[in-house]
Amino acid sequence: MKKQSWIIAALTAVSMLAGCGQQAQPAGTSADHASHGAGSADAGAIGGQKVTIDFWYSLGGKNGEIVKAMVDEFNQSQQAVEVKATYQGNYYDNHAKVLAALATNTQPDVTMVEIASIAAFADAGALEDLKPFAEGQNGTDMQDYIPGLLGNSYWQDKFVALPFNRSTPLLYVNRDMLKKAGLNPEGPKTWDELREFSKKLSQGKGDAQTWGFSTPIDIWFYEALTFQAGGEILSEDGKQVKFNDDKGTAPIQFWSDMIKEQSMKMPPGEKYDAWDVAEADFTNQKVGMIFTSTGSLNGILEKAKFDVGTAFLPAKESFGVPTGGANLVMLSKSTPEEKAGAWAFMKWLTESDRTAKFSKETGYMPVRTSALESEPMKSLYAEKPQFKVAIDQLQYAKPRPMAPGYKELQETIMSEIQRTILGQATPQDALNKAAEKGQKLLK
Repeated sequence: MKKQSWIIAALTAVSMLAGCGQQAQPAGTSADHASHGAGSADAGAIGGQKVTIDFWYSLGGKNGEIVKAMVDEFNQSQQAVEVKATYQGNYYDNHAKVLAALATNTQPDVTMVEIASIAAFADAGALEDLKPFAEGQNGTDMQDYIPGLLGNSYWQDKFVALPFNRSTPLLYVNRDMLKKAGLNPEGPKTWDELREFSKKLSQGKGDAQTWGFSTPIDIWFYEALTFQAGGEILSEDGKQVKFNDDKGTAPIQFWSDMIKEQSMKMPPGEKYDAWDVAEADFTNQKVGMIFTSTGSLNGILEKAKFDVGTAFLPAKESFGVPTGGANLVMLSKSTPEEKAGAWAFMKWLTESDRTAKFSKETGYMPVRTSALESEPMKSLYAEKPQFKVAIDQLQYAKPRPMAPGYKELQETIMSEIQRTILGQATPQDALNKAAEKGQKLLK
């Protein structure tokens, strides 16, 4: 009843705000939606009619089941808002589907968006400014969100996204394999050590071959290694490419050298298929160390029949990682009452106890400081210290580039890196070509 009352209050408050004048209508709201006004929304909230909202999510498998269970719990906890949840595939798939839905006015009210795509949607006016909701009577304590996870939440002074399933890449190590090889079971701390460890762990040939290290040739990991080498991907204002220098070529050369000496396996497959191969090779003990998301931690711990360790990504000039995962966004074309219901749902999903539970069940990081300090999380970190590594690594984390053209640019960078790995271009030539295309995209 308590949750029911605050959600109804939120619906009523936002309905009244929407009826106070046109200034309350966000940019990108159509006249048709604005005409719903205070009357219908207020009547819907107070008269007991449910507000129905659509939520699109991008987590499959076990993590997707956890998201769906959270939606069911929200729907059962109150009677004011009904959430219809639909899995739309991975981040790439969901991005394309949201774009298509915006063109036909069939977009959801809330969706998960991978953080590097936030700028593209925000710049197009597709996302609602959440600041009035966060600061309203039924808002949320913004100071409680972990500061390092808010870097991809703002666009042109607007607060457009709530952190939800957030992550950093981690180094996963098979401690048993490392111990057997006489290596530090805590894992390598530098690029040189990673290469040294990988050489010692790589053995055999053909089907019997085991590899020391594997990582998908993915933009997220390239960003991480570029940061570690002291480089940048884009300028701070997002208008200039910065990756085509010696610091940007260093990761590609590093990977190429390890692949040539057969101490690193490049997992086959496109995009997230390659991630699945790397994780399967690791849990099947075909690979001793991998880079992958903290969001995979719980699944890997459940599958592995060996001692799994997690560690910071190894340093070159310094440690460094991009944050990752997805944020929750509200679409600006929704009606005032749908926006009120959407905010109630978004706020509920990211409450302290809920983000702690979600972290424990998946491996994604809690998004609130109060969750980190809660007894359940302290107990989890004491029992399974692998979960805390991502939080500790945040001190070296940077947001992913925020530029409307970065979604397309990252595809170009990945294609050019692949050409280098296949021996079709030098790292410098490949990145120069990517930079030339990228500069046009950013303009």
